[in-house]
Amino acid sequence: MQYGFLIDQRRCIGCHACTVACKAENDVPLGNFRTWVKYEEQGSFPDNRRHFTVLRCNHCSNAPCVTICPVNALKKTGTGIVDLDRDVCIGCRACMQACPYDALHLNEDRGCVEKCHYCAHRVERNLEPACVVVCPEKAIISGDLDDPESALSRMVGTLETSVRRPEQRTLPNVHYVGHQRHALKPGSAKRPETYLWSDRPPAKPDPWPRQIETIPGLTTVLDVGHKIEWGTAVALYLVTKGIAAGAGLLLPWVGALGLSGWRADFAPELLALVFLGLTTVLLVHDLTRPRLFLTLLTRGNRRSWLVLGAYLLIGFGLTLTASLAARLYGLDQLADQIRWLSAALAAGVAGYTAFLFQQCEGRDLWQSRLLLPHLLVQALLLGAVCLRPFADRRAPLATILVASGLLHLALSLVEWKRRHSTDNARQAAAFLGTLRAGGTLRAGGLRPFPVSLLLIVLMLPLAVLSSAGGIGLALLGLFLYEWAFIRAGQLPPLS
Repeated sequence: MQYGFLIDQRRCIGCHACTVACKAENDVPLGNFRTWVKYEEQGSFPDNRRHFTVLRCNHCSNAPCVTICPVNALKKTGTGIVDLDRDVCIGCRACMQACPYDALHLNEDRGCVEKCHYCAHRVERNLEPACVVVCPEKAIISGDLDDPESALSRMVGTLETSVRRPEQRTLPNVHYVGHQRHALKPGSAKRPETYLWSDRPPAKPDPWPRQIETIPGLTTVLDVGHKIEWGTAVALYLVTKGIAAGAGLLLPWVGALGLSGWRADFAPELLALVFLGLTTVLLVHDLTRPRLFLTLLTRGNRRSWLVLGAYLLIGFGLTLTASLAARLYGLDQLADQIRWLSAALAAGVAGYTAFLFQQCEGRDLWQSRLLLPHLLVQALLLGAVCLRPFADRRAPLATILVASGLLHLALSLVEWKRRHSTDNARQAAAFLGTLRAGGTLRAGGLRPFPVSLLLIVLMLPLAVLSSAGGIGLALLGLFLYEWAFIRAGQLPPLS
């Protein structure tokens, strides 16, 4: 059984009855939507035409939100509905990054994510979803797609239908008929400062880059806003995790890298543990329900790289502690052997975010094949920079620092300028060079991505000379890069 919808855009009059019924039936908070209607206009007055598009959860057969949810709050039921247990949700918002359709929202009053559940409480009583019942034009048809005798199945089988973003391979179960092709192609319409009856929602105020190609004469005149859910905390987490992993990657070779005495015996592990602790604090702090953090372990979804990453962080912390304990008890040979295990786990700690971002089907920029090697290079750069003050000899760590710094610059430029395979990735890459931090849209402000690359260039000679200024520039540069990369990936429209 697979419940789904057919949206007949030939009939839709844009009345928003479905939106209002959904909010009333499910007590959806003000400013949030489980289903909504986007308005687009083509042409200019008086020769213009308005198009309506009903948007909602697609109850995908291959639902990425279910895969990434670390605590199994989301599940695919026997009816094909993707349902959500609000009491279990920890508020990590990973499902919102995984959804290619902007179908989930954060209920800030409850601290949990919510979405369309196909009015499961009504379906269980053989009633149709509220949006279907109230539609005055019968433009929304619900039913079982797996039942060849159902009206929905017959219509999907005989009419020319389309689904949203089929390239994401999610196998969506909301089909559209009679729609304009541009309506299901996010970012194809210009986005004005004001909509029909209001200012544009302030969730993503960044002006669109000129590189984003829009259809001439096509303008979005009404849509809902979708907030940036991952920001400064995630960018800091990538930096602190990179420092811990980088120190761990260099552990077996600290003697050859110019460290001696207590600096060689204890400093790398202590540095890694401090920043591993900061990483954990940032991860917990960024949850809307931090008290439920331990459910990552007690009811963890082992398909989610949030859970697998937590296992790697725990294992890395244990081996670092074991190495220090062995050294304190004079078991230097054992401590050196444990360092090899720590280095292997450090590689996993540095790189697992690439696999986590692969599960974020809504953010094509984050799914780059360059991300895994880039994260490893960033970890080496951060580790070399932070271990540099402990070294008696400059040359070995300086070599790693310069090499990893230049590789980071090269990979960043390649990611920015290369040809991307999807519209979403191309749009996000365009945002990389234009988004600003601070100031107003008209007054400008800091452009984090180009500035981050400039800071890394300035850092290289200073860090080689063991300058505190070089270390500061490296940390600031990597933070600004991560902030830009995280924000740019979330700016392209998904609806």
